[in-house]
Amino acid sequence: MKDHRSRKDAEKFGHSQRREFSRSDLGKFNAGKRNFDPIAIIKDSCRNRVPDLLPVKFKLMADSMFAFYRGTVEIMAADLAAEKHTQIEAQLCGDAHIRNFGFYATPDAQVTFDINDFDATCRGPWEWDVKRLVTSVILAGREAGETPSKCRRTAQMCAAEYCSWMRRFARMSTVDVARHRVQRDLRQPVLRDALMKAERASAIHILPKMAHKTKDGWRFRKIPGQVLKLDQATRETVMAALPAYRATLSPDHQMLFDRFDPADAAFKIAGTGSVGTRDYVILLFGRDAKDPLFLQVKEEPPCAYASYLNQPQVANDGERVVLGQRALQVQSDLLLGWCSIEKRDYLVRQLNDHKSSLDIQTLKGRRLIEYGTLCAELLARGHARSGDPIAIATYSGSSAKAATALVEFALKYADQVAADYKAFLKARKSGALDKR
Repeated sequence: MKDHRSRKDAEKFGHSQRREFSRSDLGKFNAGKRNFDPIAIIKDSCRNRVPDLLPVKFKLMADSMFAFYRGTVEIMAADLAAEKHTQIEAQLCGDAHIRNFGFYATPDAQVTFDINDFDATCRGPWEWDVKRLVTSVILAGREAGETPSKCRRTAQMCAAEYCSWMRRFARMSTVDVARHRVQRDLRQPVLRDALMKAERASAIHILPKMAHKTKDGWRFRKIPGQVLKLDQATRETVMAALPAYRATLSPDHQMLFDRFDPADAAFKIAGTGSVGTRDYVILLFGRDAKDPLFLQVKEEPPCAYASYLNQPQVANDGERVVLGQRALQVQSDLLLGWCSIEKRDYLVRQLNDHKSSLDIQTLKGRRLIEYGTLCAELLARGHARSGDPIAIATYSGSSAKAATALVEFALKYADQVAADYKAFLKARKSGALDKR
């Protein structure tokens, strides 16, 4: 759906939605009204995943409360959908926690920082993303040992930054919003280490780590817990999807892709929320062994929010993710595309093309504030690009009321995550998660 309201109509719409759903309502959350079992939602989300990898997923989720939060967007989707909302839509990241922001390479070879995970992207109420982001800031602060007052202060600054930037975007022209570049000193400690890691993460750098030369040519190494070998039939099936993927690229990007020939494919285990989905990696070469390319072929299940929102059915969930990513990012991977393999939908993108994210355990005090406000600006820009910044800004207003309410929600929801995490650990220990 496109937002083509005039400024006057957008302001009128923002005010009208505030009357229907007040800014203080943004802070409401009542776990007592839940009509679902979070453990049942976790089990349901795993229904079509690779059974042998579910213990790996659950082990990762058990590592910390934040890891559990990362792996359970489906639970929060159910909670958000159970409450009223502003009905002011934008393209949602869908899983806008602070670990889903990071560095990657742009088409012009610059390393940039932006939202970088879109598995749950869809159109929906703008505040759902902000609630997930601010909750993640509180959880990160708690994990780093911050006091409750410091967690609240950091969350308040994050929510206020989002609202402040949305007011700025509401005053800007549409083209200026679309072009807006986030300005930060990349030498800041909060970004420097991740940037250095991203600069090292090139295909030529990871080639000897992931593959080796054999009598049959370059082949993936078996790396326990990370990369698994494929049987010949599956390997050929994955490689056979490349022409369909190529067709989703623009003509100039097809020209680039045609310079590479596939050498091997393997199964890759990555992430937390995605563990158990079918995730392949393909090694290709251009002129010679000094010219490698890694493509990730990542299964995309239906959006976690799809059953709660009145969304048109998508033809391919890989395409859904690509279109959502392009809507939210200023610049996206030039080899971003999609395909289907054996009736499952896949996103295709470069693997480790100067990608990295921050370790949240290093985020404490001023670092967490700097990082949280950076993520808030990026999220606001994405929503302004894809939604109606005037309507959102008018609804939020110039006071701190909306930001304060968003923080109140996040504090309550962080407590709920703690309770759900405890129930998850109990279910894992008892074996309840194994009964499907």
